[in-house]
Amino acid sequence: MTLIFPNPSRSFDRARSAVRFTGYDGMFEVQFLVEIAALGKSAAELRPSDGLETTCLSAFDTLRSSIYAAASKAYSGGRRGPLTLTAADIR
Repeated sequence: MTLIFPNPSRSFDRARSAVRFTGYDGMFEVQFLVEIAALGKSAAELRPSDGLETTCLSAFDTLRSSIYAAASKAYSGGRRGPLTLTAADIR
């Protein structure tokens, strides 16, 4: 089956400094993480703050199609998650 992303939900994981999202391969759920650095944030924006979550989720939304493409490529071998995407995967 092909990996699809029917649910646009994403969430900020402060403990892992990443944004979480889910894809589906048929009936199987595949968890993904995108590192904050992969979202193109500057060092100043990466410091913990009240606005960090909003900034990261907004950046995810802007890069959504690139992130989904990178997630599909990372999963192409049928690997099970959670799979972590880095800046090298998205650029």
